[in-house]
Amino acid sequence: MSSEAHSVFTATSAYSLAFVAVVAVVAWVSANALLPKNAKWQDKFTWIWLAFDGMIHFTFEGSFLYLSTFGRSVVTSKGPFAELWMEYARADSRWGVSDPTVVSLEILTVLGAGPLCFYILKQLASNDPARHYWIVVLCTAELYGGFMTFGPEWLTGSPSLNTSNPLYLWVYLVFMNVLWVFIPLWLMWDSYGHIASGLRLQQASKKVKKN
Repeated sequence: MSSEAHSVFTATSAYSLAFVAVVAVVAWVSANALLPKNAKWQDKFTWIWLAFDGMIHFTFEGSFLYLSTFGRSVVTSKGPFAELWMEYARADSRWGVSDPTVVSLEILTVLGAGPLCFYILKQLASNDPARHYWIVVLCTAELYGGFMTFGPEWLTGSPSLNTSNPLYLWVYLVFMNVLWVFIPLWLMWDSYGHIASGLRLQQASKKVKKN
């Protein structure tokens, strides 16, 4: 490994990515433990994503929120989570300096999207079809949050983004964010199908009763 690559991929990089992997494994284990064995693959995938999503919001983003409010900032803080966010701030410097737009979005994410993930999991465990409405609400909020995180940055020429190496560009900026684009879009599409088919069935039933 070259000295340049070594300076980019650090011990903090390793344990940060390992922590994400552990959260994913816990989400997968919880799906196998708490969903019926005959659950559809769509429901199992939804469970794994929502469990992963909720845990990321509460742990990673919750720690960022704690480190970035009431006069605190990541760059002046100590501890493993501060080091984790300083690592990410090498790719997007706004996360190290308590950028007010980012902090505002994270307040909504941690206090709104996080609990909603686990509420939907509760509905999924009881097979409550009302979950599809809340999935659409959650995914709309997360897509909007993602756009408002990067939209203003792109419009100003991306001064805070560091794309100088594959780790920062493809892992931190692309992979760690694009998940919250494509998976919410798929969940919205899946839930739309359930909601639309239910409404059409209800409409057809009313027409039959009228006749």
